[in-house]
Amino acid sequence: MSEVTATDAKNRFGQMLEMAQREPVHIKKNGRDVGVLVSPEEFVRLREGQTPPGPNPLVMAAHARSIKRWGKVYEALAK
Repeated sequence: MSEVTATDAKNRFGQMLEMAQREPVHIKKNGRDVGVLVSPEEFVRLREGQTPPGPNPLVMAAHARSIKRWGKVYEALAK
């Protein structure tokens, strides 16, 4: 993993593009990550690995347990 400052990335953009072909390049500004430059192949790989947006299964399971345990209370409060 390479790290460069935002100023260096701006001044050496061509070199950053070449570096991104080998590994992701983390761009930092004021000591914090502000971007990551990746190759097109890496971008496609990351994009295809994404799951479709939707509720987190762990949250859904917790919600189901809550309904089972507190369902009558929820119904009473809703009246």
